[in-house]
Amino acid sequence: MRTFSYHRAADIPSALEALTTPGTQLIAGGTEMVNWLKEGIESPGRLVDISRLPLTEIAADGVLRIGALARMSDVAAHPVVESDYPVLRDSLLRAASAQLRNMATVGGNLQQRTRCPYFRSDTPVACNKRSPGSGCSAFRGDTSGQAIFGWSESCVATHPSDFAVALAALDAVVVVQGPAGERRISATEFHRLPGDTPEVHTELASDELIIAVEIPRPAPHSHYLKVRERVSYEFAIVSVAAVVSLDGDTITSARIALGGVAHRPWRLTAAEAALTGVSLSDRDALTEAVALSFTDARPLADNGYKVTLAQRAAVRALEEAR
Repeated sequence: MRTFSYHRAADIPSALEALTTPGTQLIAGGTEMVNWLKEGIESPGRLVDISRLPLTEIAADGVLRIGALARMSDVAAHPVVESDYPVLRDSLLRAASAQLRNMATVGGNLQQRTRCPYFRSDTPVACNKRSPGSGCSAFRGDTSGQAIFGWSESCVATHPSDFAVALAALDAVVVVQGPAGERRISATEFHRLPGDTPEVHTELASDELIIAVEIPRPAPHSHYLKVRERVSYEFAIVSVAAVVSLDGDTITSARIALGGVAHRPWRLTAAEAALTGVSLSDRDALTEAVALSFTDARPLADNGYKVTLAQRAAVRALEEAR
């Protein structure tokens, strides 16, 4: 780990001012940044602590607004989240151990980096995320945990955030602030597909700060399903956030996002359109609708199982979203 200087931002303007200095990184809960420092993923010359900025409020007034520095555990335990946003609550509770949830912020969670073993390797390997232009070791290596949608030969990694998957299904927006003021980015577009620049992870500019996420309406009929290799806390092989509106047992609208299958949360838009008018009790119809979104899946050499697993998980999540 390289040496660096440490500073604490007094307010949002001073945090934004700090970002104009090259080599500056922000730190809040530190649950991800400390790993980056240890693994050599980031080597900032200066760390600016933003943990005391007034961005922890959770407010529900038609729109649920969650400050970027709200702790994951506090959001999951909020009465409105527990009653009206079960998919959001469960995405947070299943994301990490209690110790991590008590420190990790929602803004930091959105800025996690992939768990691709080649990206996280402690020995030098070709990785376009860490060394642009060096190649993608995963593309010709072990692809068992990699993407089946939206990948490029430059990067086949997936994004690990459970919270981001729930936000995508909830049609949430990420509110960011920079020198030009605030702007809003759809949660489905906040994380970028790799293309030729996989080292660019999100739509957040280098001089911008996440200040909140906003969710437009309650989602009482929703469910978050996480498939992992062990019951204890682990990153998802595949995850599903399903949000439905119902007339009795019949779906009037549906939103489904997958995790563990792409460089960002992946919306099943074809399935969503086909599910209108389908009964939650009709498994065959649910299965048929979900399958429509997998015609453009591109499994790699070792991860074809994810196509079947993701489809079955999506159907199960829909059935549980009552």
